[in-house]
Amino acid sequence: MEGGMFVVIVLALIVVIIIAKTAVVVPQQSAYVVERLGKFNSILDAGFHILLPFIDSIHYKHSLKETAVDIPEQVCITRDNVQVTVDGLLYMRVLNPERASYGISDYRFALMQLAQTALRSEIGKIELDRTFEARTTINALVVAELDKASEPWGVKVLRYEIKNITPPRDVLAAMEKQMKAEREKRAVILTSEGERDAAINEAEGAKQQVIKASEAKKQQQINEAEGQAAAILSIATATAEGLRKVADTIRVPGGTEAVQLRVAEQYITKFGELAKATNTVVLPANVADIGSMITLAMSMMGKKYEVPQAGK
Repeated sequence: MEGGMFVVIVLALIVVIIIAKTAVVVPQQSAYVVERLGKFNSILDAGFHILLPFIDSIHYKHSLKETAVDIPEQVCITRDNVQVTVDGLLYMRVLNPERASYGISDYRFALMQLAQTALRSEIGKIELDRTFEARTTINALVVAELDKASEPWGVKVLRYEIKNITPPRDVLAAMEKQMKAEREKRAVILTSEGERDAAINEAEGAKQQVIKASEAKKQQQINEAEGQAAAILSIATATAEGLRKVADTIRVPGGTEAVQLRVAEQYITKFGELAKATNTVVLPANVADIGSMITLAMSMMGKKYEVPQAGK
């Protein structure tokens, strides 16, 4: 009886071992490489699979997910012979599990070494000042180089990112001094440009003020001239109208006698004022002959106010 139980237990163990060797569950986004008697046989995708016991075996397991690999920091020399320490991250993905298994022994290690080599090569082509602004270009060039090499391995390099670029301390101190000098230079330039613009604005304002003042003065002179011309024209018009009325009055009966009387009055008045204004008086040859003076004035007025007769 005991011997029968032992046989059952042994058979049960054999069944368990066979099931363990033959039943395989592959997780999602994974691929298992199966070898049959030491030779590549198939690739198992996600799901449940049955293998031949003691004949088929799983030798490689690959994740098909995108994987990030940390690239250790290394010392690179720039084109201007400055040593900088650079590290980065490499993103890759297995596309062909068979090539990844048999194309190279360790594709991760190979890509890490190749990434460091390509990075040193690209850093050596540029100066220190351009390493910080050329990160995107360097990353793209490194990816291009790695992608060429990884294609036979069944691995796709998706991108490479530089994490840190660290120059030596003395170079950092010199760069800080240079940046400070550049900032001070820009501040001085901006200040001088502001002062220049302010001076230009003030000069432009003074110029506009002078122009406006001259235009105002010009307009004032024009207005005054127009006013004086209007006044002269008004005076001339009034004088002409007065003379016309005087001439009309002279032609009416009694007008001549009135003019003679007016002339005599004016003569006597002005003569009296002349005597009061100065001690020296220039007298005509015949002071008492007022009639002759009036006759002379009337004769001059007759010529001045003579109106042409119709038909003459």
